[in-house]
Amino acid sequence: MMNVRESLEVLSRVRGSDDVVITNQGSARIWPLVSQHPNDFQYNPSTMGGAIPLALGVAIAQPNREVVVVSGDGALLMSLGSLVSVIGSGCQNLTIVVLENGIYEVTGGQQTPASGTALDFSTIASGVGFTNAHTFDDLAAWSHHAEVMFGAQGPRFVNLKVGPADRQDLQTPAEAAAEQIHRFQTALANHQV
Repeated sequence: MMNVRESLEVLSRVRGSDDVVITNQGSARIWPLVSQHPNDFQYNPSTMGGAIPLALGVAIAQPNREVVVVSGDGALLMSLGSLVSVIGSGCQNLTIVVLENGIYEVTGGQQTPASGTALDFSTIASGVGFTNAHTFDDLAAWSHHAEVMFGAQGPRFVNLKVGPADRQDLQTPAEAAAEQIHRFQTALANHQV
């Protein structure tokens, strides 16, 4: 398994300067440690499973801009239907990155129902129609293939098998919601087509 922060550092290096990155739950605490960009939105009101639908809405509203959403495996388990919604929408400018660690990290580290099972998120994504779905459990392989993945036809699905986050990284203070929403709306409005 990979270190979650190092995995996200790879993502921060390959994301385009105009790309939107939406994070939630644990990733919303770690992402600000690796990226400070006006197009970042740390969606942290604890709406587990809500980040992928939010990112899909942004991608549909801004079809000339790439949107990346980082979510956890526990959140995806609560909203597997969102993968079908992405494919059904015809959206091609969305990348879903799932951090799979087998636990509900921000609620105390309880195991997800999928922990220890043969569940394969990339196979599920492929099964609903993602033609670009891959799993990485090695940082060197992820680093090597990340740029190619983001250059491929979307929508894209990336499953990163990571270990639990450093507890200190999860203590990153959240930006005030009102300020973040205003900054994010301004960034989106400045890119209207």
